[in-house]
Amino acid sequence: MKVFFHKYFRKRHAKLSNKIKDKFDTQLEIFYENLYDERLNNHELHGEYANHKSINVTGNIRAVYRKVDTTTDDVIFVDIGSHSELYF
Repeated sequence: MKVFFHKYFRKRHAKLSNKIKDKFDTQLEIFYENLYDERLNNHELHGEYANHKSINVTGNIRAVYRKVDTTTDDVIFVDIGSHSELYF
């Protein structure tokens, strides 16, 4: 599996605190090992983010991604932020 980061994701990620960035890195390691690990709370989204999924970074911070290609497991992270920022 390859993981890519949309430029919008990178921009929002850069504005996060170092503590949250470190937690995202930890969650990303788990994601690489098993994207359906219970600690990620990986789940499908609806509405504006139809065809996307989300993982928990912290209790309130989520990272949104989608598959790049249906024939591969490659994904692209498109957004990161608090629950209220993402799902208004």
